[in-house]
Amino acid sequence: MHTVTIILVLVLTVVLCGFLARSRWIKLPLPLIQIAGGTGLALFGLQVPLDPGIFFLLFIPPLLFLDGWRIPKGAFFSDARSILMLAIGLVLFTVLGMGFFIDWLIPTVPLAVAFALGAILSPTDPVAVSAIAAGNPIPPRLMHILEGESLLNDASGLVCFTFAVGAMMTGGFSIGAASLSFLQEAGGGIVIGLAISWGVGLANKWLVSKVGEEPGLQILISILIPFAAYLGAEQIHGSGILAAATAGVSMHYADLIGRPLAATRTQRKAVWDTVQLVLNGVIFVMLGAQLPTTITSLQAASAEVGAGSAWKLPLYVVAITVGLTFMRFVWVAISMKLTLFRRQKKAEKSGMALEGKDGPNLTRPSLRLLLVASFAGVRGALTLAGILTLPLFLPDGTRFPARDLVIFLAMGVILLSLLLASVTLPLLTKGLVFSPPTRRSSEERNARAAAAEAAVTRLEKVCSGLGGDGKEQVVTEAANRLIEAYRRRMAYGESSNDEAARMQELARAERALRLEALNAERDELFRRRISGELEDAIHLRLLREIDLLEATLEE
Repeated sequence: MHTVTIILVLVLTVVLCGFLARSRWIKLPLPLIQIAGGTGLALFGLQVPLDPGIFFLLFIPPLLFLDGWRIPKGAFFSDARSILMLAIGLVLFTVLGMGFFIDWLIPTVPLAVAFALGAILSPTDPVAVSAIAAGNPIPPRLMHILEGESLLNDASGLVCFTFAVGAMMTGGFSIGAASLSFLQEAGGGIVIGLAISWGVGLANKWLVSKVGEEPGLQILISILIPFAAYLGAEQIHGSGILAAATAGVSMHYADLIGRPLAATRTQRKAVWDTVQLVLNGVIFVMLGAQLPTTITSLQAASAEVGAGSAWKLPLYVVAITVGLTFMRFVWVAISMKLTLFRRQKKAEKSGMALEGKDGPNLTRPSLRLLLVASFAGVRGALTLAGILTLPLFLPDGTRFPARDLVIFLAMGVILLSLLLASVTLPLLTKGLVFSPPTRRSSEERNARAAAAEAAVTRLEKVCSGLGGDGKEQVVTEAANRLIEAYRRRMAYGESSNDEAARMQELARAERALRLEALNAERDELFRRRISGELEDAIHLRLLREIDLLEATLEE
């Protein structure tokens, strides 16, 4: 089938799966429905090839870039220690532990190949993590840590995978060379990501200052940045994945300097939301499309274990998945205890009591929280694309040992981890309600009040500078109406907690009434357009005005 036709079929499948996920009759998470949709396509004869090189280039950079762009930066950097312990420490712990475990579990698999399988299973998939966690009330801070981990652990996992495969191919391994290569890949990726993002940002700012800003061009530039970062890093043998994620993180700060227009921000968000929806969906559909091929490889995989051992393969998948989850649970528990221990020492040095102001932050994490963190570490298409890069033959011309077996095991672990997370996370997070921290709430009120005060000052300055051109009275009256609205916002920021809560309730009621009024306006415009009382161009212009007004009322 033609490539364009395959792409259109994949996108159509994503659309249909999205409607099924929102229906009342199906209560499965969207990723599982998309995987089932891809399996259905394969069963009906649609061949969806998954070329690892094309997959890494077309899908991973924009999604990692977007995750890095949108992740809360304050939470990301404040929890950098915890994120790095998972992104690097947990990966190394998993590679070593699972490598020896797989070698013990399946003696026919060489140790180097077992390490390669453990390495490619060690990184969590950012797409899968976001998709599975979307419908579950995971604690915000834990979610930020999981997102940060999935952004950074791909590089460490892929480096370990590369060296394990290299050890199998050459029969040798050097810890020093592996460490140096890791630093080169990680450092090169970070440097290229920063250079691309900031370089494009500064050049774009200069060009905009000369010729003005066009939202369409700005959106196109933002789409090209992750691909430029990925390809640039790959050219210097750095981590393209880490470069795309770093470019996304730094893009936030480039935006703060460049200050794009409101129209650019609004349209860019809509475009990137669509890109994210399509790419996420296509990844899971492609993942499902590989399932029939994986099942047909059962015979070849069982032959590599031993004749008549096909029934053992599902047991191996379960054992490896349980081992990954257990090792993650142990590491998360240890890392959280170490973090709390450091906080306790810091509190003791500063003379603060544990039961004082910071008391709640120093309590021991519950078993429920540890289980949520453990089961949320799902694997995805990144693992499958990585395992498919295994070479077919060794340098001496013999077949790469246990290749079909480890591909089958990786696919099985991906599906089982997705299924486990889909079942366990709703149960573990059921009934959890998280209110925003008091400090963040006060920061928001203060920021709103400060912004309103700046607006009032600017309006008063504009009114004081008016000349006697006959329009002074009209402009002054309009400014006074705006100033009154801003003073109400300032009063909300300066109010006590009870009064602020009441004013917030009033604001919500006013917002609901204004939305109802806008809906009435929209209905009337549609009625007049259908009856022929309103021209199409005028209808579209008025409708856009109402849509923009409604957008300002979003919470």
